[in-house]
Amino acid sequence: MKIAVAGLGYVGLANAVLLSQNHRVTAVDINADRVAALNSRKSPIEDAGAQEWLATRPLQIDATTEAEAVYRAADLVVVATPTDYDSVTNRFDTSTVEAVLTQVHRLNPAALVLIRSTIPVGFVERMRAEMEWDNIVFAPEFLREGQALHDSLHPSRIVVGDRNDRGSRIADLLLEGAVRRDAPVVLTGPTEAEAIKLFANTYLAMRVAFFNELDSYAEIRGLETCDILKGVSLDPRIGEGYNNPSFGYGGYCLPKDTKQLLANYDKVPQNLIEAVVESNRTRKDFVAEQIVALNPRVVGIHRLVMKAGSDNFRHSSVQGVMKRIKAKGIECIVYEPTLEGPEFYRSRVVNDLEAFKAEADVIVANRMSPDLNDVVHKVYTRDISGCD
Repeated sequence: MKIAVAGLGYVGLANAVLLSQNHRVTAVDINADRVAALNSRKSPIEDAGAQEWLATRPLQIDATTEAEAVYRAADLVVVATPTDYDSVTNRFDTSTVEAVLTQVHRLNPAALVLIRSTIPVGFVERMRAEMEWDNIVFAPEFLREGQALHDSLHPSRIVVGDRNDRGSRIADLLLEGAVRRDAPVVLTGPTEAEAIKLFANTYLAMRVAFFNELDSYAEIRGLETCDILKGVSLDPRIGEGYNNPSFGYGGYCLPKDTKQLLANYDKVPQNLIEAVVESNRTRKDFVAEQIVALNPRVVGIHRLVMKAGSDNFRHSSVQGVMKRIKAKGIECIVYEPTLEGPEFYRSRVVNDLEAFKAEADVIVANRMSPDLNDVVHKVYTRDISGCD
């Protein structure tokens, strides 16, 4: 089968590598550097598993910035382009997905399009009706940044928004190259599949928010957060995952997916979903207030990345904390080795670690690092277990 993958972010790259074990895959991206990296068998994003597979496995994969010829020849087009949240419309910006759909429909209407980008509830049915084209299927991904290929190879479940034989074939395709072949398969309608993605991520966000509020309580009351966490999480109905306090949930998925789900509720009664979104704002307010109360002259922000093993700092929670600190007139400096340039949003970048540690009065670290062990007396963190 000839497969085109639109988008070389962490979802697109993981899908391209997974499928290229058994099929001819060409990835399409507007970023020439990402294309060149993949053609040199280097991962264009931070993903240790993808880097290893590209370097050592006989994959049938290449990349290009020229989409038309690839789409014309494809039997299947996998769409993994970004759908950022638009704060003006209070909806996902699905323009990149719609652009691929339009282009494939014009060039190769016989091709099947599999959307793996996160989309609003009702998107597939709307696009099928507007385009008078039924060859659009949605299969949500459940991948972690930095470990996207690993999660593709060891899926927790496969969900496909198509209840007929076509849905089964897509599920088989996604399992064909997986290490875990016995993952549960859920075939459902397209709208239910869209809802599964948003509700799953909102539940994870709710869990992060819950334990962050537990930590806020403990910090104010002078209690040991770790003792409370252990006693609560040993209940098997609760469990120990996603319970390490942070500055708030962040990254590419959880902030936008919770807001999109809230927007999808529209006239449906709810309290909890809105509270999850608001709780994340409150946590960043609280963390910033605790730091400001230390009366620092210079606050050092140690790493902007959303979590360990990732090079993505879009919407990382520490940026929200940093913004609030700067609003109080306090200077912030940034240590982030993945950044190039002398400034980040008008804050100086100091990537000489020793100089950074010397200049900062307080060092803010969403996750503790051994690099900071010698200045632990300066560090403000709520990290207890070192886990994301």
